[in-house]
Amino acid sequence: MEHRILGRSGLKVPVLSLGTATFAGKGDFFGKWGATDVEQAKKLVDICLEAGVNFFDTADVYSTGAAESVLGEAIRGRRSEVLLSTKGSFSMGSGPNDKGSSRFHLTRALEASLKRLGTDYVDVYFMHGFDALTPVEETLSTLDDFVRQGKVRYLGCSNFSGWHVMKALAASERLGLARYVSYQGYYSLIGRDYEWELMPLALDQGLGTMVWSPLGWGRLTGKIRRGEPMQAGRISAGGASGGPEVDDELLYDVVDVLAAIAEETDKTITAVALNWLLQRPSVANVVIGARDENQLRQNLSAVGWNLTTEQVARLDAVSQRTPMYPYWHQRDFDERNPKPTRW
Repeated sequence: MEHRILGRSGLKVPVLSLGTATFAGKGDFFGKWGATDVEQAKKLVDICLEAGVNFFDTADVYSTGAAESVLGEAIRGRRSEVLLSTKGSFSMGSGPNDKGSSRFHLTRALEASLKRLGTDYVDVYFMHGFDALTPVEETLSTLDDFVRQGKVRYLGCSNFSGWHVMKALAASERLGLARYVSYQGYYSLIGRDYEWELMPLALDQGLGTMVWSPLGWGRLTGKIRRGEPMQAGRISAGGASGGPEVDDELLYDVVDVLAAIAEETDKTITAVALNWLLQRPSVANVVIGARDENQLRQNLSAVGWNLTTEQVARLDAVSQRTPMYPYWHQRDFDERNPKPTRW
């Protein structure tokens, strides 16, 4: 298993981690993603550890804390063997202080996450979203306290805009506080918006990107093909709710090329899509999900080999779309304003 440094830190992480949004399956939203129980989760953890994947990602809002509880049980007795990341900020109750990135909420949220996970620290703690109502200095000083107390090893942010990230990094530097070392964001062959601003920012500021939903909200599994009825799975069960809009023709075009390359490489469509991401600038880790052991093994087959330069170019070309302003305009000034990728 290949390992990469997570941003501007000394932490090495495997290039794949297992996401746990499918654990527990509580509530209407997460119930459509999966309902992995403790015994099933233990098997998935076993398979991951055998493959060298010892990084597990979760969040307090996944099944309203139940996913953290399932993961905690699944790693019981082997905490020292694994890396854990979880997230706070989103709503965990109906009270006015049950959400956000205030000192009040984050202190309660972290303590609750640690209890559910059955540990006294997490390796990476992410702000799940940007809270503009709380002063960034309050959030960062709270997170810095967590690091100094030994409850958190490293900090990250997720789903922030570029200016949100830069504002936080500047404040950390100005105040001498622990800084974000990782950005966790959506990125896939059918969702390349990350490349417009967040990727250049990550490279410039030393953020290691963890990619969530690398299969385009479950659309790049090969179960959706041009001219064929949709196969049973997360999307057909309504699991695309809350995800980004995707043009059908873009999806079909990308899957056509993925299928051709899968045949050339004797790999699955899933493995090809994940391998493309592992070759992108700034990407340190790809968070994979799995409803069962077969899906997990397919995802794990994305490592240990690489697409050729020509195959990457074909995937780049078929998934390319004109970016929004000012990014399309900046292409005319690449000599002085270079970008890590061409759209």
